[in-house]
Amino acid sequence: MSDTEAKRGRGRPRKAPDDQLVRKALIRAGLVSLTERGFSDVSVDEILSASGTTKGTFYHHFKSKADYGQALIEAYDTYFAGKLDRWLSDASLPPIERLRGFIADAEQGMARFAFRRGCLVGNLGQEMAALTPDMCDQLIEVLQGWQARTAACLTLARNEGQISDDKDPEALAEFFWIGWEGAVLRAKLERRPEPLRRFAEGFFSLINA
Repeated sequence: MSDTEAKRGRGRPRKAPDDQLVRKALIRAGLVSLTERGFSDVSVDEILSASGTTKGTFYHHFKSKADYGQALIEAYDTYFAGKLDRWLSDASLPPIERLRGFIADAEQGMARFAFRRGCLVGNLGQEMAALTPDMCDQLIEVLQGWQARTAACLTLARNEGQISDDKDPEALAEFFWIGWEGAVLRAKLERRPEPLRRFAEGFFSLINA
């Protein structure tokens, strides 16, 4: 046996490819359900039906529904943070236009599903009583990560003279995410894009004042 083969044999064994596919199917089904509905409103049985898996398979991958919820938050953050990075790190656009691009992209994403799906993090944040403390801490950490990315973009905007020197990028980023999550909820409730556009208009008016 070669050194490379010996190294591969150590540690935790890799999961079989089909095992990974099953886990991805469970995650995908959960992301769809929880962007449309609430955590307490979606049962494990519904997830099993949507993913075409069994209860034994579910508990092979996740210790509990709460453990599954944490995996969904992690998966959603990976997807959403990637979307933010693509827009907010796009050096071909001025910083403020990057943020405008993200907003337009998010609106298109909601429109694709007739505004039935919102933000998983925002949805879960409304169900504090149904979540474990670990899930709540995870949601806060995710939002802080999104805010940090937004603050970095707004700092660039200030450095380039797009917003005035007296504006605090950290405070503006926090304000953005507090307001944006509310706008997404309202757009989902009303099934229309106007809440997103109204919030964006107000935010950009604020930073240009």
